[in-house]
Order: sequence, then C-alpha cells, then structure tokens
Amino acid sequence: MKHVLVVEDEPDAAELIEFHLKENGYKITIAEDGNQALKKVHKLMPDLVILDLMIPEVAGVDVCKFIRKDPSTQSIPIIMCTAKTGEIDKILGLELGADDYVTKPFSPRELILRVKNLIKRSDSSNIKTVERLVIGEIVIDKNSHQVKVRDEDIELTATEFKLLILLTERMGRVQSRDALLKDVWGYAGDLDTRTVDTHVQRLRSKLLDSGKCIITVRGFGYKFVSEN
Repeated sequence: MKHVLVVEDEPDAAELIEFHLKENGYKITIAEDGNQALKKVHKLMPDLVILDLMIPEVAGVDVCKFIRKDPSTQSIPIIMCTAKTGEIDKILGLELGADDYVTKPFSPRELILRVKNLIKRSDSSNIKTVERLVIGEIVIDKNSHQVKVRDEDIELTATEFKLLILLTERMGRVQSRDALLKDVWGYAGDLDTRTVDTHVQRLRSKLLDSGKCIITVRGFGYKFVSEN
C-alpha cells in the first residue's frame, strides 16, 4: 500500500483529502504544520507528499526546499496545494522542486489522478535497467538515477529526471508542450503548459553549460541537441 503524507493545517481540507485517498487504497498520515511535516517525512519516508503552501511553523515553500536538499528525501514526489490562484505562486512551488500543483478548491478526482501519475512515474524511475547514456559532457545512469555533468553530480527530482530521459531519447525531435505534459506528467491538456516551461528552465540551469542542449522551438516546444 502506497503511503501519502498530507501536510495541511485546515482540518476540513485534510479530512477531505484523507477520505478520498483512503477510498482509493492509499495509506495516509497527516501533518498539521511544517515542523511536523519535516519530522514525519524523514521518519516515514512516504511515497508522495501533498504539501499545502500556507502552513504554520515552517512555510510550505521551505518544507519543499528542505525535502529537496536532503539526499535521503529528494526523490520523493511533491504535489503543492494552495488556495492562491496567482501564476507566481504556482511557478514558485515548481521552481523550488515541487513536481505538480493543485489549486483550491480542487476536484478530488483530479487530485487522485495526479497522485496516481506521480507515484507511477516515481516507481518507474526506480526500475533498474542496464542503460547508461553519454551525451557530450552529460552522463545519465538510469540504473542509479544519477546524472553527472563534467563528473559533477547533478541532483534532479523524479520529474526532472524523466523529462531529461525523454528529451535525450528523442534527441533532435521537437516535442510539443502538450506532448511533454502527456508523456512526462501523464496528463492530456488539464495542466497549464507553463509547468513544462518552468521544469525545462530548472533543468537547463542544473545541467550547467550543457543546459544549452535543450533548445526552445518558439510557439511549439523543445528539443534536445548534441553538444558536438
């Protein structure tokens, strides 16, 4: 049974999320503030975290940063949940390392879909293979989920890793934002394509000089090209 940590200080919202996740076969633990969240994520090592942006003690954005900085928790998928509707709040959460977001009020069905897709993606990224990709100064080890650039370890989230794998495996072929949403996030048109742009920008930055291999095709999407 997959274990989801729900970080939510509003009892009604936490109860609603817990009810629907349990109905779909998930084990649920609730954390009511940021301090509880950090303690429980390390103690329980959940399969996914649903993290409210506006929580007491330690803010949601800081909890997200701490989870991503710790090697033992950095690959845990995070869904940011917020009552704010401004694009800047969504982008902030994604830039800090969240894999996805939902805006309150949200459909329970939508949340379940996102949880299922993220856990499935995280599980698939942990499946061992014998493949090792070397593209210029980038070395990708699919078995250990490790990426190096010029022998420097690059820390990627599960979403960033899958995005990099998809782009490199389809090198030279333009991928539309809608296609990336479907193939990386598992959604078909129900997620803002700005999510793709934000993840690509963050991936480019992490890949250092090799980030220039990810080319923007204006008005359409992205493609990966060889450094040579």
